[in-house]
Amino acid sequence: MSYETDIKKALADYKAGALTDDEILEKFHELNVTDLGYAHLDHDRSLRRGFPEVVYCEGKTLQQAAAILQVLAARHANVLGTRASRELYEIVKNHLPDAKYYEQARLIVIEQEPLPKDPDHKIAVVTAGTSDVPVAEEAAVTAEIMGNDVIRIYDVGVAGIHRLLGKVDEIRSANVVIVIAGMEGALASVVGGLVDKPVIAVPTSVGYGANFKGLSALLGMLNSCSAGVAVVNIDNGFGAGRMASIINHLR
Repeated sequence: MSYETDIKKALADYKAGALTDDEILEKFHELNVTDLGYAHLDHDRSLRRGFPEVVYCEGKTLQQAAAILQVLAARHANVLGTRASRELYEIVKNHLPDAKYYEQARLIVIEQEPLPKDPDHKIAVVTAGTSDVPVAEEAAVTAEIMGNDVIRIYDVGVAGIHRLLGKVDEIRSANVVIVIAGMEGALASVVGGLVDKPVIAVPTSVGYGANFKGLSALLGMLNSCSAGVAVVNIDNGFGAGRMASIINHLR
């Protein structure tokens, strides 16, 4: 049974008099959180935030991450695991054969009931270079599983700005734009000056030594002179995809 179905059944039982006030409160507590000892899974997040708890797999043992994904998949139709290895995926798919692994994005996706997408409200994911694509794919796949159509426009950085100018109309057709760049991060400012939609900038750790593993791109984006540019953390494609999805669903 799904979390939402469990909640509705508990409410129906309470309404029918099968549960007392104290029992319904205890029931909600049991349904809202699963205690695995090393993790407390927040099932209510699907109702509270519009998407179930997302699992950050890096730093967890393979067994811990796999168990968390299995428990979430038993209660929620769509589940996402970020920074996941193929080794973890091989374990997960033995129990969840519908799971998919996106190699570049390092994402495990369990999508049992795809969310509806509005073709008139798209998210554009734009990268400066091909080396930024792994972070871009993390953003794009995250946005897609959360119910968004995504336009991918890759390798249009400022070193050959004519490439970007040839894609301006396509970028402008999107409702939200995610711009992903390493080095000095200049692409976010350029795109921000060309569109009337919110721009979410993602600095990447792509670059030589003075890039300081993405710090130069981060500072460049934070100091952007283009209004309407907001910045997430270095290499945080997931955060950008999630934020873009929230904005894209506003009406």
